[in-house]
Amino acid sequence: MPKITRREIRDSAMKLLFETALRDDPIDVLYEIAEEIDEIIVNEEVRFLVNGTLAHQEEIDALIQKYSPKRSIGRIAKLTLTILRLAFFEILYVEKTPVNAAISEAVLLAENYSYNEEDVRFINGLLGAYSRENPQTVTEQTES
Repeated sequence: MPKITRREIRDSAMKLLFETALRDDPIDVLYEIAEEIDEIIVNEEVRFLVNGTLAHQEEIDALIQKYSPKRSIGRIAKLTLTILRLAFFEILYVEKTPVNAAISEAVLLAENYSYNEEDVRFINGLLGAYSRENPQTVTEQTES
């Protein structure tokens, strides 16, 4: 079996997180569905990213709002918001992910899945503004 890349893990985590934005099902149900259809990777690394992002969503949303003063959370497209949440979780809580890598990967996800070039620029600008103000933000990795 080929090695699963960080990009594939992040892509699967983003897809599962996006599903949580669209559906009321508990995340465990979404994991089961994903495993049944076998199109989205569901492993411990994916679960860590998804569960961590969901657990810290309120804190992450406050940061997104802080760096998006002209656009409220409710006015950000769900896909864009999902990508931002995942990127912020990695920046804040995944020690092995450099900030610039999290930003680059978020932009790549947006380029791959968004139909709107403005969303790509918004993600890049918001995460870039955060990184300029907080060059050393990664905390201890927690797997609670």
